[in-house]
Order: sequence, then structure tokens, then C-alpha cells
Amino acid sequence: MPNTRPPKNLTPALCQRLQREMLKACSEVASRHGLAVEANEITGMDFRWGFDLGFRVSIPLPDGTVLDPERIRFEALAEAFGLSADDYGRQFTTGRDTFRITGIDPRRPKYPISAQRVPDGQNFKFTADQVAMLIQKGMRDVTPQE
Repeated sequence: MPNTRPPKNLTPALCQRLQREMLKACSEVASRHGLAVEANEITGMDFRWGFDLGFRVSIPLPDGTVLDPERIRFEALAEAFGLSADDYGRQFTTGRDTFRITGIDPRRPKYPISAQRVPDGQNFKFTADQVAMLIQKGMRDVTPQE
């Protein structure tokens, strides 16, 4: 193993490159066992010290993709919370920050919608009404391009 000096700070580009390299290594190990692997989002990013990264290993579906239990739960519950099943993974902005919808937790009746802030992957909870309004606002703000 080469004696490499650690960087003074992490950058988003370095974190993403490390994620890709680690995913490649994990995929090689998983494939030897007939399994599939996918990387979770980078979270807990502190550019001075580190970040959190996880991988999900699973038995692949017949088409080679992996089952996403959060997506399935979201799709099943979305309409009950005033959202569309297609809203999973959709991004919305609060005016200051951009978030990506990552799930629904019906055990949190006041703040059931889970989302990650896009730049740093930090998790947040929102009311369903907030998210529905912000998605609609974002759709109105988009003007068609010719």
C-alpha cells in the first residue's frame, strides 16, 4: 500500500471519486457471490474530517436491478400524503436550499416526508403539505425552453 499523505480538506469531487472507486471494489466482491451492490448517498459530509458512505447489497431482480424498499414504500403511500408515486427522488427548492425526496415515514404524522439536502446529503423532515406546495411552485417556475 502506498504511503499517501491525506488531503488537508475533502472536496465534493474527491468524495464522489472515492464513492465511485469504493462502489467498483464492492461490486467486484458482490458479483463473485451473485449479488448486486449500490451506493447510498454521501451523508454527514464535513470537509475537514470525513463523510458517511454506505452500500446496499442485495439479490438482484431478474432484470439485474436492485429492489429499493424506500421507493416501494413511497410509491405505495404517496397518494395518501397528497403526492405522486413519481415524486420519489424529485428535487424541490425552499428558495435557499435544494432537497431530494428520499422517503415517507407514516409513523411521523407531522413530518412524514424525508428528504436530503442536495449539496451535503444531510437528512431533513418535511410536512407533506410543504413538499407538495414546493413541488408545485417549482413546476410553475420552470419555463419551457425552445
